[in-house]
Parts: sequence; C-alpha cells; structure tokens
Amino acid sequence: MISDAQRQNIARLLRPRSIAFVGGKELEIPIDSCRRIGFAGDMWVVNPKREQLAGLKCYAHLRDLPEAPDAAFLAVNAAATPGVVRELAALGAGGAVCYAAGFAELDDEGQRHQSELTGAAGDLAILGPNCYGMLNYLDGAALWADAHGGERLGEGVAIISQSGNISLNLTMTERSVPLAQVIAVGNQAVLGPGDFIEPLLEDPRIKAIGLYVEGLDNVETFSRAAVAALRKGVPLVALKVGRSETASRIAASHTASLAGEDALYQALFDRLGIIRVPSLTAWMETLKLLAVQGSLPGGRLGVLTCSGGDAALLADVAEREGLTLPPLTERQCQTIERQVTRITTVANPLDYNTAIWGQGDKLENCFGAVMSEGVDATILVIDYAREGLPGIEGWHAAIDSLIAASKTTGGRALAVATFPELMPHQARRKLIEAGLAPLQGLEEAIIALGGAHRLHVHGSQAKDAFDRFRLPAVENLPEEDRVLDEWQSKQALASHGLPLAKSLRVEAQQAAAAASKLGFPVVLKAVGADLRHKSDVGGVELNLADEAAVEDAARRMRGLAENFLVERMVTNVVAEVIVGVKRDPSLGLALVLGSGGVLTNLVGDVSYLLLPTDRGSVEKALARTKVNRLISGYRGGPAGDRKALLKAIEAVAAYAESERGRLIELDVNPILVLPEGHGVIAVDALVRLAGKEEKEKVA
Repeated sequence: MISDAQRQNIARLLRPRSIAFVGGKELEIPIDSCRRIGFAGDMWVVNPKREQLAGLKCYAHLRDLPEAPDAAFLAVNAAATPGVVRELAALGAGGAVCYAAGFAELDDEGQRHQSELTGAAGDLAILGPNCYGMLNYLDGAALWADAHGGERLGEGVAIISQSGNISLNLTMTERSVPLAQVIAVGNQAVLGPGDFIEPLLEDPRIKAIGLYVEGLDNVETFSRAAVAALRKGVPLVALKVGRSETASRIAASHTASLAGEDALYQALFDRLGIIRVPSLTAWMETLKLLAVQGSLPGGRLGVLTCSGGDAALLADVAEREGLTLPPLTERQCQTIERQVTRITTVANPLDYNTAIWGQGDKLENCFGAVMSEGVDATILVIDYAREGLPGIEGWHAAIDSLIAASKTTGGRALAVATFPELMPHQARRKLIEAGLAPLQGLEEAIIALGGAHRLHVHGSQAKDAFDRFRLPAVENLPEEDRVLDEWQSKQALASHGLPLAKSLRVEAQQAAAAASKLGFPVVLKAVGADLRHKSDVGGVELNLADEAAVEDAARRMRGLAENFLVERMVTNVVAEVIVGVKRDPSLGLALVLGSGGVLTNLVGDVSYLLLPTDRGSVEKALARTKVNRLISGYRGGPAGDRKALLKAIEAVAAYAESERGRLIELDVNPILVLPEGHGVIAVDALVRLAGKEEKEKVA
C-alpha cells in the first residue's frame, strides 16, 4: 500500500510544473519533445561535465537546482541510478523516470541494483526502471526516451502499459485516438499499473484509461483503483496478453488443472467492470469510442450500408458481442420508402443503395429515420475512395448527412470503415468534432460497441455497492503443503454447511457391518491423503448391494489404504457439479463451477469467480455453464434443486474464506443435484493446505 505522500508525488510526476533532466546526450530527445508539445514549466539539466545541453544551462549537482523538481528524467546507468534517486528523495522531489536497463530483468547484479533503487526511493514516485517513461500531452511534459507521434490536446485517454514498445508504437498510429497520457511502467520496482490509475482519475480531462497487462503483482491495489474508476464512471479497457497456463506446482485437483491464469484474469476483469479486448486494434478503437461518445446504454444497433456483404459481416460479429439489429417499425419503413428506389429492400441493416448516393437531403432523411426510434446507436459503414479520385464528394455527403441526421434526431451515430485505412484523417476529424466516433475496422468497431454496452450494464448493476468488488491482498504461503484425505476434507467443509451423503469411516473388517447399518446399496472408497484420484487406481466401488459384495470390494482394496469410507448410494440425480477453489499467486482465491463427475475434464464446462463473492455473482456464474441447462430441466427432465446447490456453493466459498491464509486448492466433485426440493449431496472432496502436517481428529 502506497503512502499519502507517495500518492501526492505520483500526481506531481504525472503533471509536473518543473522537470530535472539528469545525464548526458540522451537528454536531448526528451528536452526537445517537451519543447515540441509545449511544456511551459521549468526545465533544468544536471551534468557536472557540461556547461549547457540542448540549449539549457547545466547544474553540477541536484542540490544546486533552484528547487526540488516535481519530476526528473534519469538517463544514468543502472549502478548510478539508486544514488541519484536517493538524492532526489532527500531533496523532496516528486518522482523520477528511471530510463536505464540492467536491473532485475538482466541478472543477479541487476537485481541488486533494483533492490538498492527500491530502498532509496522513500516516498518518491518511481517509474521504471527499464522503461521509456511518461508522456503528458495535456500539459506538454515528455519524460520519454525516444521519438513519439502524439500531439498536444485538451482531453482524451490515458495509457498504462507494461510494454514500452507498444506504448511507443501506439503514439504513431493513424487512428485519431486522443492520447492524453502514456505511461510505460517498465520493471515496476516501486509502482505498478494500479498505483497510477487513481491519480489519473483525479484529472477530469482523462475520459478513459487503457491497460496493457502482462501480469499483476498487487491485486489489492489494482482492484481498489478499478473500484475508484467505477465510482467516477471512467472506463478501463484492458488488453491482457499471455493466454498460456502457468503453474508452479503439479495440480492435485481437477480444479487447479481447469482454472488457467487467463481465465482467472477474465474473472477479475468481469468482476471489476473492465472491458477486455482481444487485440491492439480493438483496444485502440474501444478507447476512441469511449473518449468520443462514452458507454452505450443499450445494445440495439441500426445499420446503414451500401453493401449486403458489409451487412452480413457486421450482423455475425454483432451477435457474438451480444448486440441486436431490431426490425424497423412501420413508420420508419414508410419514411425510408419515400427516399429510396424500388430496388431497395427496406430493413435493418439498410442497404440504402447507390441510387441516392451523394443526395444529401435524401440521405439525411433516410439516416434520420433509422436512428429516430428503436435503436441505441446507428452505424454508417463507409469505406472512402482514395483522395483525388473523381466523385469523392459522394463520400463526404454521406458523412455530412450522418452528422446532420444525428443532430436533428438526437440519435447516437458513428461511422465505421470495413478496412481501417479507408477512413481518412479529414473524415475522422470532421466526425470527432461533431461528437461522432470514426471507427476503423468492422470487427474492431463491433467489439468496441459490445464493450461499451457491457460497461454500461455493469455500472448500472454496481450502483452504490462498489466496495464489494475489491479484493484482498494475496499472502505468500510456506513451501510445505499437505493434502487432507476425503474424510477430513468433507468434515472440514461440512462444518461450513456443505451437505454430505450418510457415511462411516471404518477399517476393512468393519466395512460390511457399516454398510448394513447405513442400508444398501452403498459405495466403498479407500481413504488416504495420497489417493487423490481414487477411481484411477481401483479405490472406488459403486452399487454394492449386500455385505458379501462389500467384503469382496474391501479385500480387493486392502493394499491401497488402512481406512475405508462407506457411503449410502445416492440415486435420482439430475446433474453432477464440480465446485472447487484454486489459489492463483497473483489474484488469490478463485471459485470454479461447472460440469462434474466424469464430464469434468471431458467437456471443460467451467465458470470462474474470484473470492470473496456473493449470491448474485454465483447465480450468474452458474448460469454461464452448460450444466445449468440440466439443472433447469433439460428436454422435459426434472429441474434440480437450484437453491440447495447455491447454498452448497456458498458453503464451499465460506470455508475457503475461513482458510484464506493457508488454502492452496480444494475440490468438491461431484456435488449431486437432486430434484427440486430434495437438496444436493457432496460425494467426494479434496483439500490441500499450506503448512506442515498436523494430526487430524477422526470424527
């Protein structure tokens, strides 16, 4: 958790009134950049070997500066950087960009340099090391080590990126994304992405924040900042890379093998109302849409095209993103029919046909009719011809008519180019000045609209209970761990309300008598902490109908374990569900729900939630699974006891929360869902805890 002083210093670093540049010739680039984009504050250079650099007087030492700078750009080597940082902290500076490489990303010596840097920082806001730095196009501050393509502007989007090169490249794009601030965090020795979000939220000129995420080290800080963004209504848009599963240990349970890192990050973003996009281009277009027009209150689209092919492509992507193309009303059809030729089919999407191409009045009336009712946004699909070709006026007329119709009707409208390069700068500028978003790439545009709609839905559902989305810090666990056997696992979970089958734990010679006491048919299981997947080694026998069958089964299992579990068979089962919990080293505890039993690994039907959670979130997660259809009564079959299942899931989650400080993973697989009103039964469980072996009591 950062201090209040550090938080204030982050704000000084991001919006400096004075900048100190420390180093040599490499400083010419950031100094010239500051001049180019109009930095009006003080700039000082510290270099004991020069009298001047880039036209600025050089000071021999930091202590010689007129005052402590708000921000400093350090272009000195890795070994020297910690000492300069220590001096800045002692002077009361705000923050520093540490440009040099050669820290923890390199070797053990680099790790020592980074540790020294962290120790020297105090309350100083440190960006990096091993980073390009920070660009502030709102105030003209460029603490940036290379060329960049952005321009001064009055408001826009901020970027926080764990990739320096991505940060650099996006400033060069031809997409009219209004870049207000770019922050490349580098090695994150002191501050990570979450630390910069809240200070950015304090600036009303920031309309949205884009996050390029490789991984998070502090989910508590990140979630707190994301909740703050929700409260302020500032959208967060994430591009998370690295979809491959990583694991530091061999999984003991089905849950751990099912819940990959990427799925848990998706659960994090869903929880916090963060729009996740699949590509750099979708990231840019989503940020542009949000900066220009904000979130989308509804998911109904009106579509205007001159091509059936465009319409079909758009409809396919819209359905995938949860957006709809509602039919036109009779009044809309009548208005449109008065404008177009007979060969035009009046529908949504509307192929308004080239017969009225370039006819401003008819286009405006036609476009206005579509956006006048029944839709939340109207899209004009338009790919410009090359500038200078004859007839370019027709494309301009379509854009002008869209703008005019939007102004007349008050309807939200935007233009989309199927091919990104076919939306020229002139058209983009005209649309943005009119408050309409020019989106480049058909699929990217619909992804952006889908994200903008989900953002609105999440914000509406969150209302004032924002703090329930925050996540606790992730604790470091000891290396030792132990697995509870099935009996121990079940008893631990039952103490929090998980319903179990009637059962007895006995030695082999007692198994038949125990079965007779419970009533036939029964299940016999070998019990042992090392028997994690009993069915694979012959440690489970089902449907034993009499004492002789139980004695034979126990004889066959004698070599597997000393103790056995005898359980009453459960019949009339509607569905089998897995409920598990996995600990992720970055995100903490995650709840896993899905199809259980033999289907667990076969169909991969799972839904994820980070803990803690609530009943509403559990219900939504369950609804996303395929097994939910069985529980609802599939093809005339009986419905399962949903209420009892939800209570059982809550019991598992409650146990996990109570053991947050040592739980590594757990499985309850399967929970048997009985017909409505008859409850649920957990028939197998496994719990793995951190720490040394403890003697467990036998119930």
